[in-house]
Amino acid sequence: MSTASIDVVAIGNAIVDIIGRCDDAYLAKHGCAKGSMALVDEAKIQALYAGMGPGIEISGGSAANTAVGVASFGGKAAFIGKVADDDFGKVFAHDVKASGVTFGNPPSRKRADGPGTSRSLILVTPDGERTMNTLLGISTEFTEADVDAKVVEAAKVVYLEGYLFDRPEAKAAFRRAATIAAKAGRQVALTLSDAFCVDRHRAEFLDFIKASVDVLFANESEILALYETTSFDEAVAWVKADTKLAALTRSGKGSVIVTHGETVAVPVHPVAKVIDTTGAGDLYAAGFLYGYTQGKDLATSGRLGSLAAAEIISHVGARPEAKLAELAKKQGLA
Repeated sequence: MSTASIDVVAIGNAIVDIIGRCDDAYLAKHGCAKGSMALVDEAKIQALYAGMGPGIEISGGSAANTAVGVASFGGKAAFIGKVADDDFGKVFAHDVKASGVTFGNPPSRKRADGPGTSRSLILVTPDGERTMNTLLGISTEFTEADVDAKVVEAAKVVYLEGYLFDRPEAKAAFRRAATIAAKAGRQVALTLSDAFCVDRHRAEFLDFIKASVDVLFANESEILALYETTSFDEAVAWVKADTKLAALTRSGKGSVIVTHGETVAVPVHPVAKVIDTTGAGDLYAAGFLYGYTQGKDLATSGRLGSLAAAEIISHVGARPEAKLAELAKKQGLA
């Protein structure tokens, strides 16, 4: 097995986020389930956009956010995803590369009647909760052919975004990436992404986790949905049986890291005020994976995850505004 030249390669939807503020009444008016991610069409995203306040355009996408977080810690990160040859595609590629992440997928030529680069309208309520309305666009055309085997083989961990699991072609791409990683002696990480996503694919997620996943990421609602229980302790018992390692986040309760032999509780990192929870889970995964790939123990890796999540919820947007490597050094975690 050759030495890995990349710490984490993340595979997921390449999305440009449009972030705006609204109140709970606005969500109710448009039938948006608060705190969820819904797949929408062009008409719905335009209706939501027309009625909300001023928006901020930032390159996003769950797995891409994680890759950017790893790079901000000083890790070597790459991203694999699909963009169209349009303005949003150019914005996404520029931003992710400028963040220190390797991104080599060429843009797909946009057909006159074809989908453009994916976009997500993220509505943030006064309590900081985010509700995502995503137009998947050309991300729905992600296939096995878009998986760069050389990049996967070069990474210590390949990190897969559950949101991408909605189409058979993307599932096939996941399985190909996992197979390539396993043959190269690398590890596979999966984030469940969203409880509604879990509901859509529960059986297939469980099969994939048992067969191919080395590190599982989920928040409390996602892991409860996966095992169809209302008991977090029961879900932990199940996940111990099904995975080698899982990092489970619980918002203000911190996180729990689970292996066959131990359970490690990690407190939240304090933040003066929660502004926007967009990307909190993505950045927790970034911190944890950075620590994990640098040989840190589980508790330290969890603390790095909590530190990154705290930074991201202290401002609008899912990309770090402070250099995470410097924050980790100040906390004695570097």
